[in-house]
Amino acid sequence: MAAIPAEVRRYWLPILLAAAGFLFQLLVLPHSFPPSHYDALGIERFAPVEKVVEAYELLSKEWLSETSQQTTVDIIKIRYAYELLTNPILKRDYDLFGLDHHKDVLEKVKEKYQKEHFLKIDLPLLKDSSVHSTDYAFNILTYDSFMHTIADEHPLLIMVYSKGSPRCAQFIEHWKQIGSRLDGVANTAMVELGDLQLTGHFAEQRFSKQPFFRNGLPTLVAYPADCRSPSCYMRYPGELFVDSVVDWVTTSVVGLPRILYYSKETLGPQFIGKSGHHKVKVILFSSTGERAAPFLRQAAQEYSTYASFALVLWKEDESQIWWNSLGVESAPSLVFLKGPGTFTKPEFTKIMEEHKHQELPQLRSDTSLELGCDARGYSRAANDTAIWYCVIVAGRPGVELSKRRQILRKAQDQLFSDIDASTSGNVDSSVVVSSAAAALKDDRLTFVWLDGEVQKKLCAFYLATDYNGACGPGGFGDDNDKSELFIVRFQRNATYEALKAEKTNNLMEALQGQQTDASQLVARYKGLDEIEEINKWISQIIKDGDTRDIPYFTSKVPDLVPEETTKEWLRSTKSIRSAGNSVKQRIQNNGFHLGDYLTDPRIGPALLMSACISMGIIWYKSNQPSQAAQQDGAPPKDKTKRRRPRPKLSTSLFGQPEYTADPEPKDARQWEMTDSDSD
Repeated sequence: MAAIPAEVRRYWLPILLAAAGFLFQLLVLPHSFPPSHYDALGIERFAPVEKVVEAYELLSKEWLSETSQQTTVDIIKIRYAYELLTNPILKRDYDLFGLDHHKDVLEKVKEKYQKEHFLKIDLPLLKDSSVHSTDYAFNILTYDSFMHTIADEHPLLIMVYSKGSPRCAQFIEHWKQIGSRLDGVANTAMVELGDLQLTGHFAEQRFSKQPFFRNGLPTLVAYPADCRSPSCYMRYPGELFVDSVVDWVTTSVVGLPRILYYSKETLGPQFIGKSGHHKVKVILFSSTGERAAPFLRQAAQEYSTYASFALVLWKEDESQIWWNSLGVESAPSLVFLKGPGTFTKPEFTKIMEEHKHQELPQLRSDTSLELGCDARGYSRAANDTAIWYCVIVAGRPGVELSKRRQILRKAQDQLFSDIDASTSGNVDSSVVVSSAAAALKDDRLTFVWLDGEVQKKLCAFYLATDYNGACGPGGFGDDNDKSELFIVRFQRNATYEALKAEKTNNLMEALQGQQTDASQLVARYKGLDEIEEINKWISQIIKDGDTRDIPYFTSKVPDLVPEETTKEWLRSTKSIRSAGNSVKQRIQNNGFHLGDYLTDPRIGPALLMSACISMGIIWYKSNQPSQAAQQDGAPPKDKTKRRRPRPKLSTSLFGQPEYTADPEPKDARQWEMTDSDSD
C-alpha cells in the first residue's frame, strides 16, 4: 500500500475545506435554490402581472412553431407559472412567503402528460384547486384586536391561514373541533396571510431576511395566559391532528395535568390502590383511545384535593368484567368510586370466574363473519354446518336499547347455566329450553346487538320496515326509540349452490350478485321482556327450523356500513409524544435547523476562503525555519532537533580582548622533540 505523500499530509486541512466548498457550491446550493416560476417564464423575479401575461403569450406562440424545442414538461411548467402568477392571492403568497399551495397539482400533471402531446393537456391546470370563493374563516384578528386579545387572562391559540390554500380549507372543520374542545380552557382566533403586520411577525426569517413558514399553512401559534408581549408566543411544532394539537395546548401552553390510561390489570393496584382513601375515584371509559378532554383535565386540576382521575380503553373482550364489577355497559362512560375500593386476588378471581363468558358482541362489518351472522359466511361451528341462528336486538343507541341488551345478555347467561347443568348431570330445564342451549353449545346460536342508526339499511331489511322506530336516525323531537328483538335462520344447501355455480352465463344471477349467499328467514319477538319467555321462544324457533322442511331461497342482503373510517386529521395519537418532550422536538424548539444553513450561499465562499487562509499559514510555518538557517550560513541537519546557538563567553578580564595566536602556515610541519636523556 502506497504511503500518503508528505505534502498531502501537511495540507490535509486546506484540501478538506476546499473540497467541501466546491461540493457545496456545485451540489448542495443548486438544490437549495431551484428555478422559480419567474425563471420558467424568463422574466425577473417579482415582475408584475402584465409582464407575466406578455411573457406567456410570447412563449405560447413558440409552441406552435415547427422549430420549437420545448418539451411537454417545460410547457406544463410555463402554464402552471402563468396560472399561479396571474392569481392575485397565489402571487402574493408566493412572492412574500415563497408558498406554493398547489405544488402537488403540478407534479400530478407532469406525471400524467409527460409522454403526451401538449395539445392534450386539460386546461386550466388549477381548475380543481382554485381559490375558494367562500370565505370560511371566523373570529379573524386584526392588529388592533390582536393587541387587545393577548392582554386577556385566557390563553390564545391562533391559526395563520390563506384563502388560496386548499390545505387550510380542508383543515377548517377540524379547527372548529379544536375550538370546541378548548372551549373554556383557551380562546381561538384566525389571522389571514394578507395581514402582513401580523403574519410577518409570526413567520420565521431566512438569512436573506425573507419571511417563511417552515411547515407551510396552516400554522398554529399560542400565547400563554401570563403573556402580554407580542413576541412571547409559542409555535406548534407537531403535525396537525386534532388530538395532538389539543394536547399540546392543554399541556405546554395551559399547563394542565394529564389523565393516564390504565388496563384491567393495572387499574386496581396502580390507580385505586395508590390513590388516597379519602379521594373519590373518577374512572372514564373511552372507546377511541384519545386523550382526556381539556375540561376533564381542568377538573382534575381543580378537584385534585378531592378526587383522582383515570382513563380506561374500552375493549369488547373485557366488557363483561367492567359490566359486572363497575356496571359499565359501553363507552364512553363515567364511574365514581367512593371509599377504599381496593381489589384483592380472591375478589378479582371470583369476578373472572363469574364473567369468563363473552359479553353480548356488536354486529359490525368487521365482526359479522366471525360471529356467524353474515349471509356471505358460514356458521361458527364449521363450514359444513347447514343451519344456524343469530339472535339480534336492534335499535338506536339509548336507554331502551341498553335495557334490551341487558335482558338478552341475561338470557344468554341462563343458557350457559343450562349447558353447565347438563354437563354436570343436574338437568333441571325443560325440553324446549334445552334446544337453544344445545345450539349455543354447538356454536350454532349467536347473540348480538345491532346499531340501527348506523346500520339502518340492514336493520330495515330484516325488519321489513322503513327508517323509523329501531332503524334509521332519530329526528328532532322523535322519542320513538323502541328496540326490536328478532332471530335470523341461516341455511346453506350444497346442491343448490353447486347448480348455481354452474350457471355462469346467467345474466340475471350476475346482476343480482347472488353468488354464495345463505338462505335467511327472520322471526320477530312479540312477547314480554322476560328471560324465560325469550329463551322458550328462541328454542321453539330453533326446534321448528331444524325439523321442518322450509323452502330454500336467497335474496340480496345490504352490506354492513364500516363504522371506523380512516380520517387523517382525527387519527388517534396515543403513540405520539406531546410537543416539546422528545429530543428531536427539543432541538427544533431551540432554533437549530440544519436545512437553514444549507440554503446560505455564504457557506461555500467561506469554506474556500478558510482553505486559502489555512494553506497560507501552513506554508509560512513550514518555510520560516529554513530561511532563518540560510541566513546563518549553515542549514540545520534536523529541524526538529535544531537548537538556538549559545553565545561565547569571554576569557579576558575587564572586557579586554583575549589573546589570539598567529595563523599557522599551510606548509608548516611539527617536529617531534627528543629527550636528551633518552637512549
